[in-house]
Amino acid sequence: MSDRGGHIGVFDSGIGGLSVLKALRAELPHQDFIYIADSGHAPYGERGDAHVLARSHAIAHYLIAQGVKALVVACNTATAAAIESLRAEHPGLPIIGVEPALKPAVALSQTGHIGVMATRGTLASARFRSLLDTQAGLTQVALQACDGLADAIEGSAQTGDFSKTIALCAQYTAAMGLFGSENGQIDTLVLGCTHYPFASSHLRALLGPEVRIVDSGEAVARQTRRLVGSEDAPGASATHAQLRLITTGQPAALQAAAGQWLGLSSSVEKLSIQ
Repeated sequence: MSDRGGHIGVFDSGIGGLSVLKALRAELPHQDFIYIADSGHAPYGERGDAHVLARSHAIAHYLIAQGVKALVVACNTATAAAIESLRAEHPGLPIIGVEPALKPAVALSQTGHIGVMATRGTLASARFRSLLDTQAGLTQVALQACDGLADAIEGSAQTGDFSKTIALCAQYTAAMGLFGSENGQIDTLVLGCTHYPFASSHLRALLGPEVRIVDSGEAVARQTRRLVGSEDAPGASATHAQLRLITTGQPAALQAAAGQWLGLSSSVEKLSIQ
Protein backbone atom coordinates (compact mmCIF):
# COMPACT_ATOMS: atom_id res chain seq x y z
CA MET A 1 0.00 0.00 0.00
CA SER A 2 1.30 3.42 -0.90
CA ASP A 3 2.07 5.90 1.87
CA ARG A 4 2.82 8.77 -0.47
CA GLY A 5 0.78 11.93 -0.25
CA GLY A 6 -0.72 13.86 -3.13
CA HIS A 7 -3.08 13.23 -5.98
CA ILE A 8 -3.69 10.10 -7.99
CA GLY A 9 -2.75 10.67 -11.63
CA VAL A 10 -5.05 9.33 -14.35
CA PHE A 11 -4.49 9.56 -18.11
CA ASP A 12 -5.98 8.47 -21.40
CA SER A 13 -5.56 9.40 -25.06
CA GLY A 14 -8.68 11.54 -24.70
CA ILE A 15 -11.95 11.67 -22.82
CA GLY A 16 -12.54 7.91 -22.57
CA GLY A 17 -10.64 7.65 -19.31
CA LEU A 18 -13.34 9.79 -17.72
CA SER A 19 -15.31 6.53 -17.40
CA VAL A 20 -12.52 5.20 -15.18
CA LEU A 21 -12.23 8.53 -13.34
CA LYS A 22 -15.96 8.33 -12.58
CA ALA A 23 -15.52 4.89 -11.02
CA LEU A 24 -12.43 6.04 -9.11
CA ARG A 25 -14.20 9.06 -7.63
CA ALA A 26 -17.12 6.86 -6.57
CA GLU A 27 -14.74 4.39 -4.87
CA LEU A 28 -12.47 7.09 -3.35
CA PRO A 29 -14.71 10.15 -2.96
CA HIS A 30 -12.29 12.13 -0.80
CA GLN A 31 -9.20 11.47 -2.93
CA ASP A 32 -7.60 14.19 -5.07
CA PHE A 33 -7.06 13.43 -8.77
CA ILE A 34 -5.23 14.84 -11.78
CA TYR A 35 -6.71 13.72 -15.10
CA ILE A 36 -4.85 14.18 -18.39
CA ALA A 37 -6.49 13.77 -21.79
CA ASP A 38 -3.70 13.46 -24.37
CA SER A 39 -6.09 14.55 -27.12
CA GLY A 40 -3.39 16.43 -28.98
CA HIS A 41 -1.71 13.08 -29.73
CA ALA A 42 -4.76 10.83 -30.19
CA PRO A 43 -6.09 8.36 -31.12
CA TYR A 44 -3.76 5.86 -29.45
CA GLY A 45 -5.71 2.83 -30.63
CA GLU A 46 -4.97 3.48 -34.29
CA ARG A 47 -1.30 4.46 -33.85
CA GLY A 48 1.79 2.30 -33.48
CA ASP A 49 3.19 1.01 -30.20
CA ALA A 50 6.20 3.35 -30.39
CA HIS A 51 3.93 6.40 -30.39
CA VAL A 52 1.82 5.11 -27.49
CA LEU A 53 4.92 4.14 -25.51
CA ALA A 54 6.51 7.55 -25.95
CA ARG A 55 3.35 9.43 -24.99
CA SER A 56 2.69 7.22 -21.96
CA HIS A 57 6.18 7.85 -20.59
CA ALA A 58 5.98 11.59 -21.27
CA ILE A 59 2.71 11.89 -19.38
CA ALA A 60 3.93 9.68 -16.54
CA HIS A 61 7.00 11.90 -16.14
CA TYR A 62 4.79 14.99 -15.95
CA LEU A 63 2.46 13.45 -13.37
CA ILE A 64 5.32 12.17 -11.23
CA ALA A 65 6.78 15.67 -11.25
CA GLN A 66 3.43 16.82 -9.81
CA GLY A 67 3.96 14.45 -6.87
CA VAL A 68 1.27 11.87 -7.60
CA LYS A 69 1.16 8.89 -5.24
CA ALA A 70 -0.23 6.47 -7.84
CA LEU A 71 -0.81 6.36 -11.58
CA VAL A 72 -3.85 4.92 -13.34
CA VAL A 73 -3.35 4.20 -17.05
CA ALA A 74 -7.01 4.64 -18.01
CA CYS A 75 -6.52 3.43 -21.56
CA ASN A 76 -6.54 -0.18 -22.78
CA THR A 77 -4.15 0.57 -25.65
CA ALA A 78 -1.64 2.37 -23.42
CA THR A 79 -1.85 -0.38 -20.81
CA ALA A 80 -1.08 -3.01 -23.44
CA ALA A 81 1.81 -1.07 -24.96
CA ALA A 82 3.42 0.66 -22.00
CA ILE A 83 2.50 -0.54 -18.52
CA GLU A 84 5.35 -3.03 -18.18
CA SER A 85 7.97 -0.44 -19.09
CA LEU A 86 6.30 2.18 -16.86
CA ARG A 87 6.44 -0.19 -13.90
CA ALA A 88 10.06 -1.04 -14.65
CA GLU A 89 11.03 2.64 -14.80
CA HIS A 90 9.07 3.63 -11.68
CA PRO A 91 9.21 0.60 -9.35
CA GLY A 92 8.23 2.54 -6.24
CA LEU A 93 5.01 3.92 -7.70
CA PRO A 94 1.73 1.97 -7.76
CA ILE A 95 0.71 1.85 -11.45
CA ILE A 96 -2.71 0.44 -12.29
CA GLY A 97 -3.76 -0.40 -15.84
CA VAL A 98 -6.96 -1.44 -17.55
CA GLU A 99 -7.60 -4.44 -19.72
CA PRO A 100 -10.71 -5.93 -21.29
CA ALA A 101 -12.83 -7.75 -18.69
CA LEU A 102 -12.63 -11.19 -20.32
CA LYS A 103 -12.60 -13.24 -17.13
CA PRO A 104 -15.75 -11.61 -15.65
CA ALA A 105 -17.48 -11.91 -19.02
CA VAL A 106 -16.69 -15.62 -19.28
CA ALA A 107 -18.10 -16.12 -15.77
CA LEU A 108 -21.29 -14.25 -16.66
CA SER A 109 -21.99 -15.87 -20.02
CA GLN A 110 -24.70 -18.52 -20.14
CA THR A 111 -24.38 -19.30 -23.86
CA GLY A 112 -20.60 -19.66 -23.92
CA HIS A 113 -20.31 -16.88 -26.51
CA ILE A 114 -18.92 -13.42 -25.69
CA GLY A 115 -17.97 -10.45 -27.82
CA VAL A 116 -15.13 -7.97 -27.37
CA MET A 117 -15.19 -4.48 -28.86
CA ALA A 118 -11.78 -2.78 -28.69
CA THR A 119 -9.31 -0.71 -30.63
CA ARG A 120 -7.13 -2.33 -33.25
CA GLY A 121 -4.07 -1.62 -31.10
CA THR A 122 -5.50 -3.43 -28.08
CA LEU A 123 -6.59 -6.50 -30.02
CA ALA A 124 -3.20 -6.80 -31.75
CA SER A 125 -1.20 -6.50 -28.52
CA ALA A 126 0.72 -9.36 -26.96
CA ARG A 127 -0.82 -8.49 -23.60
CA PHE A 128 -4.36 -8.98 -24.93
CA ARG A 129 -3.44 -12.19 -26.72
CA SER A 130 -2.00 -13.54 -23.46
CA LEU A 131 -5.21 -12.58 -21.67
CA LEU A 132 -7.24 -14.27 -24.38
CA ASP A 133 -5.15 -17.45 -24.07
CA THR A 134 -6.05 -17.72 -20.37
CA GLN A 135 -9.70 -18.12 -21.39
CA ALA A 136 -9.03 -20.56 -24.24
CA GLY A 137 -11.50 -23.42 -24.34
CA LEU A 138 -13.84 -21.79 -21.81
CA THR A 139 -15.92 -19.85 -24.30
CA GLN A 140 -16.11 -18.62 -27.88
CA VAL A 141 -14.95 -15.04 -28.34
CA ALA A 142 -15.88 -12.73 -31.22
CA LEU A 143 -13.29 -9.94 -31.54
CA GLN A 144 -14.14 -6.65 -33.22
CA ALA A 145 -11.75 -3.78 -33.94
CA CYS A 146 -13.82 -0.60 -33.83
CA ASP A 147 -11.96 1.94 -35.97
CA GLY A 148 -13.29 5.45 -35.50
CA LEU A 149 -15.62 4.72 -32.58
CA ALA A 150 -13.51 6.41 -29.91
CA ASP A 151 -13.21 9.50 -32.12
CA ALA A 152 -16.97 9.53 -32.74
CA ILE A 153 -17.65 9.34 -29.00
CA GLU A 154 -15.23 12.22 -28.40
CA GLY A 155 -16.96 14.30 -31.06
CA SER A 156 -20.44 13.62 -29.70
CA ALA A 157 -19.48 14.96 -26.29
CA GLN A 158 -18.90 18.39 -27.77
CA THR A 159 -21.58 18.49 -30.48
CA GLY A 160 -24.36 16.46 -28.91
CA ASP A 161 -24.75 14.61 -32.23
CA PHE A 162 -24.66 10.86 -31.58
CA SER A 163 -25.56 9.73 -35.10
CA LYS A 164 -22.03 8.64 -36.05
CA THR A 165 -21.55 6.82 -32.74
CA ILE A 166 -24.85 4.97 -33.16
CA ALA A 167 -24.06 4.06 -36.78
CA LEU A 168 -20.64 2.65 -35.85
CA CYS A 169 -22.07 0.71 -32.90
CA ALA A 170 -24.66 -0.81 -35.23
CA GLN A 171 -22.02 -1.63 -37.86
CA TYR A 172 -19.61 -3.29 -35.47
CA THR A 173 -22.12 -5.27 -33.42
CA ALA A 174 -23.72 -6.57 -36.64
CA ALA A 175 -20.29 -7.73 -37.84
CA MET A 176 -19.79 -9.76 -34.64
CA GLY A 177 -22.82 -12.01 -35.08
CA LEU A 178 -26.16 -12.55 -33.40
CA PHE A 179 -26.70 -11.26 -29.87
CA GLY A 180 -29.18 -12.74 -27.44
CA SER A 181 -29.74 -15.45 -24.85
CA GLU A 182 -30.33 -18.38 -27.20
CA ASN A 183 -27.78 -21.13 -27.86
CA GLY A 184 -25.08 -19.92 -30.23
CA GLN A 185 -25.79 -16.24 -29.60
CA ILE A 186 -23.46 -13.71 -27.95
CA ASP A 187 -24.94 -12.93 -24.55
CA THR A 188 -22.09 -10.87 -23.03
CA LEU A 189 -20.28 -7.90 -24.59
CA VAL A 190 -16.93 -6.66 -23.27
CA LEU A 191 -16.16 -2.98 -23.80
CA GLY A 192 -12.41 -3.07 -24.33
CA CYS A 193 -11.82 0.67 -24.63
CA THR A 194 -12.47 3.21 -21.89
CA HIS A 195 -14.36 5.42 -24.37
CA TYR A 196 -16.97 2.76 -25.08
CA PRO A 197 -18.93 2.89 -21.78
CA PHE A 198 -20.12 6.32 -22.94
CA ALA A 199 -21.84 4.52 -25.83
CA SER A 200 -23.39 1.83 -23.61
CA SER A 201 -26.90 3.30 -23.83
CA HIS A 202 -26.72 3.11 -27.64
CA LEU A 203 -25.38 -0.44 -27.47
CA ARG A 204 -28.14 -1.40 -25.03
CA ALA A 205 -30.77 -0.07 -27.43
CA LEU A 206 -29.23 -2.09 -30.28
CA LEU A 207 -28.70 -5.36 -28.40
CA GLY A 208 -31.68 -5.52 -26.07
CA PRO A 209 -31.99 -6.08 -22.32
CA GLU A 210 -30.82 -9.71 -22.26
CA VAL A 211 -27.21 -8.99 -23.30
CA ARG A 212 -24.79 -8.17 -20.49
CA ILE A 213 -22.41 -5.28 -21.12
CA VAL A 214 -19.18 -5.38 -19.12
CA ASP A 215 -16.44 -2.76 -18.69
CA SER A 216 -13.39 -2.44 -16.42
CA GLY A 217 -13.97 0.81 -14.53
CA GLU A 218 -15.19 -0.57 -11.20
CA ALA A 219 -12.50 -3.27 -11.08
CA VAL A 220 -9.79 -0.66 -11.71
CA ALA A 221 -11.21 1.54 -8.95
CA ARG A 222 -11.24 -1.35 -6.45
CA GLN A 223 -7.65 -2.26 -7.31
CA THR A 224 -6.56 1.36 -6.90
CA ARG A 225 -8.17 1.51 -3.49
CA ARG A 226 -6.38 -1.69 -2.46
CA LEU A 227 -3.00 -0.26 -3.52
CA VAL A 228 -3.26 3.28 -2.18
CA GLY A 229 -5.72 2.84 0.69
CA SER A 230 -8.39 5.32 1.64
CA GLU A 231 -7.84 8.74 3.15
CA ASP A 232 -11.52 9.10 3.94
CA ALA A 233 -12.08 10.44 7.42
CA PRO A 234 -15.31 10.11 9.43
CA GLY A 235 -17.57 13.02 8.56
CA ALA A 236 -15.32 14.23 5.74
CA SER A 237 -16.97 15.91 2.76
CA ALA A 238 -16.27 14.79 -0.81
CA THR A 239 -16.69 18.40 -1.90
CA HIS A 240 -13.23 19.07 -0.49
CA ALA A 241 -11.55 16.67 -2.93
CA GLN A 242 -9.48 18.39 -5.61
CA LEU A 243 -9.63 17.58 -9.30
CA ARG A 244 -7.40 18.98 -12.02
CA LEU A 245 -8.45 18.39 -15.62
CA ILE A 246 -5.67 18.80 -18.20
CA THR A 247 -5.65 18.33 -21.96
CA THR A 248 -3.02 18.51 -24.68
CA GLY A 249 -5.81 19.19 -27.18
CA GLN A 250 -8.81 21.51 -27.14
CA PRO A 251 -10.09 22.31 -23.63
CA ALA A 252 -13.69 22.65 -24.83
CA ALA A 253 -13.88 18.95 -25.71
CA LEU A 254 -12.75 17.75 -22.27
CA GLN A 255 -14.88 20.36 -20.52
CA ALA A 256 -17.98 19.33 -22.43
CA ALA A 257 -17.39 15.62 -21.78
CA ALA A 258 -16.74 16.14 -18.06
CA GLY A 259 -19.94 18.16 -17.81
CA GLN A 260 -22.08 15.78 -19.83
CA TRP A 261 -20.90 12.46 -18.41
CA LEU A 262 -19.64 13.28 -14.91
CA GLY A 263 -21.65 16.38 -14.08
CA LEU A 264 -18.46 18.37 -13.49
CA SER A 265 -17.99 22.08 -14.08
CA SER A 266 -14.24 22.09 -13.40
CA SER A 267 -12.09 24.32 -15.57
CA VAL A 268 -9.69 22.62 -17.98
CA GLU A 269 -5.99 23.45 -18.31
CA LYS A 270 -4.27 23.16 -21.67
CA LEU A 271 -0.66 21.99 -21.56
CA SER A 272 1.99 20.89 -24.02
CA ILE A 273 3.56 17.73 -22.60
CA GLN A 274 6.67 16.62 -24.49
